[in-house]
Amino acid sequence: MKSLASGLIRNSIIAAGVVAGLSLSASASFAQTSPFAGFAGNWSGKGTVTLSDGSKENIRCRASYRVNVTGSALKQSLRCASDSYKFDLSSDIVSEGTQITGNWSEASRNLFGSVHGRAGGGEIEVFVEAAGFAANLTLRTRGNRQSVWITSKGEIRNVSITMARS
Repeated sequence: MKSLASGLIRNSIIAAGVVAGLSLSASASFAQTSPFAGFAGNWSGKGTVTLSDGSKENIRCRASYRVNVTGSALKQSLRCASDSYKFDLSSDIVSEGTQITGNWSEASRNLFGSVHGRAGGGEIEVFVEAAGFAANLTLRTRGNRQSVWITSKGEIRNVSITMARS
């Protein structure tokens, strides 16, 4: 009887190991196929913002990215501030393959609008627009480093940020 019990325990442990191995394999496969692979987590860093009058300011930034379990949706929050300037950008994006669409908002200026573009290979390139505002936004992630670029013809002309996963 003792031998039967230890055999059942051993088989249960082996089965649990196989299930865990398959789960890890599926997670690794998801991470490689999701257009948002590599973005999830919290990031912080610094950069510069160039305003429409040509002035430049150093900014400090924090970002948070949440990817859903299927890898097809991303929630982003990007908050940046200098001594005299700040912005608070949020977006909800979904993917169909490498094509992405969604909505964005900027809380301090009460702006909101649409997002469309592409994602894949650790990079997101989108065009964001709202009533009276449009910008190009590029995010590039390589390991624990992330670069963000925003260009527009509005009050904010250029933003360049480098962040690390925190």
